Amino acid sequence: MKEPDRESVLHTTLVEVGPRDGLQNEDVILSTEDKIELIRRSVAAGIRRVEAVSFVHPQRVPQMADAEEVMAGVPRRDGVSYIGLVLNRRGLDRALAARVDEVNVVVVATDTFCVRNQGCTTAEALDAWDDIAAAAIEAGVPASMTIAAAFGCPFEGETAPSQVVELARRARDAGAVEIALADTIGVGVPGQVRELTRRVREAAPAVPLRFHFHNTRNTGYANAIAAVEEGVTVLDASTGGFGGCPFAPAATGNIATEDLLYSLHRMGIDTGVSMSTVVDTADWLGDRLGKPTPALLGRAGTFPAPSP
Repeated sequence: MKEPDRESVLHTTLVEVGPRDGLQNEDVILSTEDKIELIRRSVAAGIRRVEAVSFVHPQRVPQMADAEEVMAGVPRRDGVSYIGLVLNRRGLDRALAARVDEVNVVVVATDTFCVRNQGCTTAEALDAWDDIAAAAIEAGVPASMTIAAAFGCPFEGETAPSQVVELARRARDAGAVEIALADTIGVGVPGQVRELTRRVREAAPAVPLRFHFHNTRNTGYANAIAAVEEGVTVLDASTGGFGGCPFAPAATGNIATEDLLYSLHRMGIDTGVSMSTVVDTADWLGDRLGKPTPALLGRAGTFPAPSP
């Protein structure tokens, strides 16, 4: 398969996952009002897809206990889509009642991590996915699958590409509108991105592909650019680079929205998102969480520097 030139990729959509993945691993639990404000600022920056909440058991992820309240307060605008993460039918019922625009279902590619993350095996998670996807389609709500630990597992080691491909087929067969490949623990490298992109496209050629990278080993941005060079046009990122998985040892944050924007914009790729607004939001969020912002753009500034 011939790789597209960078210049041929004119637009990339960022999915802002800070309100969900960015907050779920933090010790500080933001107020409902602050979560809504984070989403409002993201939308004001130009982001049009936001993973706003997850509908999971509050004892397992207390940071997401107010999902319904957050969804009740988000700004509803034409062209803005709010994603709710669900793991089971109960979560889907909550998400539909809260009027999410999309549902995203996580299926972990390895059994050990899946049991720790969701309390079930990968096969059981796939059965739940089939049920959720059918019910979501019946309700007229798009459903996507995120294949977690697609690049490696903290408990089982390397994830076989064939396993990721099989999960992608199951996603396709159940009517997924999008498949997201997640480097949940940040072990992937660009060569893996290229291989998985090509293999998943062969298995599910009609289903759009998205990537979700963590920067645990400082490869997240290189991986994102590799995906773009393969023609992928949808990437997850988290304002400030906050985030991580509470069930993965030593997990660190997602790639930062503002740092990714810098690379994409310097490559001539349009995102429709204001870097300066995201930087300001990251500073605000760091203050609310009481910790330094992991992202670098807010420290170094843009280049060339804006005119005085």
